[in-house]
Amino acid sequence: MAPEPSVTLDLALEHGLTEDEFERITLILGRNPSYTELGLYSVMWSEHCSYKNSLALIKTLPTKSENLLAEAGDENAGLVDIGEGLAIAFKIESHNHPSAVEPFQGAATGVGGILRDVFTMGAQPIAVLDSLRFGDISNPRTHYLLTQVVKGIGNYGNCFGVPTVGGEVYFDACYNTNPIVNAMAVGLLEARKVIRAAANGVGNAVVLVGSSTGRDGIHGATFASEEISVRSEDRRPSVQVGDPFVEKCLLEALLEASDSNCLVGVQDMGAAGIACSTSEMSARGGCGMVINLDLVPIREANMSPYEIVLSESQERMLIVAEPEKLGTLRSIFAKWDLHVVQIGEVVSEDVVRYLKGGRVVAEIPATSLVAGRGAPVYTRETREPSYLRVTGHFVEGELPAPPSLDETLTKLLSNPSISHKGWVYEQYDNAVQTNTARGPGSDAAVVRIKGTQKLLAITTDGNSRYVYLNPRRGASIAVAEAARNIVCTGGTPLAITNCLNFGNPYDPEVYWQFTEAVAGMGEACRALKTPVTGGNVSFYNEGPDGAIFPTPVIGMIGLIEDEEFILTPDFKDPDDIIILLGENRGHVGGTEYLSYIHNITTGDAPELDLQLETLVQKALSGLNRKRLLKSAHDLSEGGLAVGMAESCILNRIKPIGAHIKIQTTIRPDFFLFGEDQSRFLITVSPTCTDQVQEYLRQTAVPFQVVGEVGGDHLQINDSIRLTLGRLLDSYYSSFRKLLAQNAWPLVGGKSK
Repeated sequence: MAPEPSVTLDLALEHGLTEDEFERITLILGRNPSYTELGLYSVMWSEHCSYKNSLALIKTLPTKSENLLAEAGDENAGLVDIGEGLAIAFKIESHNHPSAVEPFQGAATGVGGILRDVFTMGAQPIAVLDSLRFGDISNPRTHYLLTQVVKGIGNYGNCFGVPTVGGEVYFDACYNTNPIVNAMAVGLLEARKVIRAAANGVGNAVVLVGSSTGRDGIHGATFASEEISVRSEDRRPSVQVGDPFVEKCLLEALLEASDSNCLVGVQDMGAAGIACSTSEMSARGGCGMVINLDLVPIREANMSPYEIVLSESQERMLIVAEPEKLGTLRSIFAKWDLHVVQIGEVVSEDVVRYLKGGRVVAEIPATSLVAGRGAPVYTRETREPSYLRVTGHFVEGELPAPPSLDETLTKLLSNPSISHKGWVYEQYDNAVQTNTARGPGSDAAVVRIKGTQKLLAITTDGNSRYVYLNPRRGASIAVAEAARNIVCTGGTPLAITNCLNFGNPYDPEVYWQFTEAVAGMGEACRALKTPVTGGNVSFYNEGPDGAIFPTPVIGMIGLIEDEEFILTPDFKDPDDIIILLGENRGHVGGTEYLSYIHNITTGDAPELDLQLETLVQKALSGLNRKRLLKSAHDLSEGGLAVGMAESCILNRIKPIGAHIKIQTTIRPDFFLFGEDQSRFLITVSPTCTDQVQEYLRQTAVPFQVVGEVGGDHLQINDSIRLTLGRLLDSYYSSFRKLLAQNAWPLVGGKSK
């Protein structure tokens, strides 16, 4: 074994540590760290693993509920009780930086990693969702990133055998360099069979299962803790390579081992690999581990201790098991042709000790490495962004009116952030496992829970433009919209997971955005009673042209008690009555109308009254429980006109028109395309209209009867009159045409 380099401050700085952190390490150890120890601290104290610049704020979020079976951060994923002895494990995470430089593998391993977080708890994965942000669609590089990311997500999920049931795709030039690739996984398990991510039992075996260890992914965690730059192409080795077929075998073997009572604790080897799993499991269990790196199965020659402990090779897990159960464990995993190698044992002291070639190469207090325990926690400087002084002075009345409202609506329907994303989700298998009741294209996905009458409503939501203009209110709106999507699919919101994608936390303006967004998210979660079960923070989403829009993404689950309560957004039958819940104010700040039609992002985020939001959602749920609704659709991007058009044509086989007449004093384009919050379109049978109105009057929710379903046109006052054919063409054809126009050029048969 070659001698390790001597550790200096300069070397620590190259590893992403600060001078103060290096001094802190020497105090913890009572000496200078070895090279391997420096590597351990550099990854475990990186932003990606330690949350050192976000943890203090994240801890202010609401994390308590009688339905929660684990507090945020205690396990690999959030855990929610849904009754009948069943629980849902779910989590969302980012793979932004890897996807920027190696989009296929970056996206694929993002899906693989989040699936492992779920099934290491003993859950059978039942759904995957994504949340994607790309740059200007006219930029050929955007086409390249989009096609490769979608291919990576589809390849991994399809091969693994889990349905990708929903998500979102948005486009803005701020993501030209740094795309956002967030993946969410949802799993089902018996609550009594939860596998904990903690080491327990002195003398118990520490076992590595799954794939061999290679050099792929080394320093992936620190790579995810720096900005995208011109040297990012040189960091391709930091991007892991996944194998969904091995992961499927790993799932089946783990669930069988759980049923055979072979497992004391399990953790996925994701970011920071062996370094992370050994230290975090030790810290959670109040113990330590001694690990012999000579026993780790490797697939590349002459790997150093540093490389072995830091490798992020995929499809690996760390198991703690009683020694007498090792025989059973080996026989189970052997059936799936997977490694089962004891690499160490649990010890009583607070230490992770790694040996190689008969000598100790690293010996560190386990808790000193772990987020929320010994890892540093900072609160950074904040400063309100200077751009708000410009955006905050937008005068809506000075905006020129469009010459044709018909043309404006068809253009908005062709907007790549609004138009039909069939090209994307048709590459995903959303029907595998035969549980999908409502897949992509619905307000929220709906998945059956076999063996029960229950169904799960699932969504991912976020509007980064709102957060850019007003971080606190924009983040609140992200939570509220997620809840609206659950409710108008027939569900009751239960809990959220979040993925917080921001720029450099050392920039005071970025940290102000982050601070405000976390506060706004907390306010909405408290009001809507949707606690935070965990998630992910992704900082350093910046490129040479600056930071992305602050992009908090909310993953939410809700419960539907019976299939008869499922709602869909499409209008159903002629003469059905259309009712608008909520109020029209004509707010256009931060809207798709301003961005796509006028090419500006300015103004303020729409107003949000959380008390009204709660009332409107409860009213819709109450009507649904009385079986009085035929459809429900929330109004979001594109406002009233886009929402109406979608409800006319979302049933592509049976589109149907609508005639709308609403008295208003609001300027027509603002009235039609404003994105006022807390609004739903519902339809009811004519025979139920009086009963519905009486119910709504009792709830004190603002509402209007605005029209009826029928015909072959969408007519809104005297402002809009469009045939269904024109609406269908704008909505369903535009996305594919835009991709064809902006394909990434080929050179010598390969992508340039």
